[in-house]
Amino acid sequence: MTRDWILHVDLDQFLAAVEILRRPELAGRPVVVGGDGDPRRLRQVVATASYEARAFGVRSGMPLRAAARACPEAVFLPSDRPAYEAASARVMATLRTLPVVVEEWGWDEAFVGASTDDPEEFARSLQAHVLAATALSCAVGIGETKLQAKTATGFAKPGGVARLTRKTWIETMGERSVTAIWGIGARTAQRLADAGVHTVAHLARADHHELARRFGPAIGPHLRVLGLGGDESRVVDTPHVAKSRSREVTFEHDLIDHDEIDEHVARLAIEVTESVVAEGRHVSHVAVKVRTASFFTRTKISKLAEPTRDPAEVARMARAVLARFDLNRPVRLLGVRVMLDRPAAPGANGPSERA
Repeated sequence: MTRDWILHVDLDQFLAAVEILRRPELAGRPVVVGGDGDPRRLRQVVATASYEARAFGVRSGMPLRAAARACPEAVFLPSDRPAYEAASARVMATLRTLPVVVEEWGWDEAFVGASTDDPEEFARSLQAHVLAATALSCAVGIGETKLQAKTATGFAKPGGVARLTRKTWIETMGERSVTAIWGIGARTAQRLADAGVHTVAHLARADHHELARRFGPAIGPHLRVLGLGGDESRVVDTPHVAKSRSREVTFEHDLIDHDEIDEHVARLAIEVTESVVAEGRHVSHVAVKVRTASFFTRTKISKLAEPTRDPAEVARMARAVLARFDLNRPVRLLGVRVMLDRPAAPGANGPSERA
């Protein structure tokens, strides 16, 4: 019987796969992508690693130096954002040639809404189309909800197909930690543990009134819905609109000069503002992130008097936010994040610009 399904498409080792397509001689070798590709330089991290590199313990977010120690034979390559954006666009365009609704969630993943009487066969056909058009492989998770589909992909990788439904959700996920649920991190898990909720099954059986008391009237009951396998939100083809944009930099040598720190924050603010202004967006809030040499990290944020497209005004606010930090330790990382107004509808008047 034909019915609606949600498929989660997740490209396998995406960045590494794109690089291997450009360098076929690297197929089967451990490949690490990140920074400028030089593991001798300080404070650069792994963006992704091929499965061969992962077998040595190399993981995203690991310092390149640590990756080189874990896998001395790895090939290290610099990140190439334009190449990954182009490859992603080809994949998404391929998905849209099928009778589906496509909701992009990043370079390497998308939710797909499809009506079919055989979702596994449909998923395999989708994989074949992507492979033929782009030479990239993907895993596909199938579910009645986005959460089920996303979770099923974890069982499908690499390159396979897996299905989770409301009927099989608790059987498959029930004994796992709540952190196995997409969207529940360590901090929320600790708060749930304080309430005696440790596993997915515990969360599915939890009293929604108690959850509402502990987490609030919206978040609390929503957590229980996650424990039951997710809500009924459908796949939509409305383009994803970012709510924020950020720039950050990790320095090879810690910064101690306040003027130098101030200049870096202003530069980051200008860079990130120019990138969003080019898309017709306005900045409403400015946040500054500071990580010290001891890895202590704090973020502070302020709201602008009115939304602006003026990079100088955003830089001025970023400096004002930075002044609220007690910079008494060497600084390892700086970041600036801007919160964005939603773009105006075509033909509508956007927010006024500051003079």
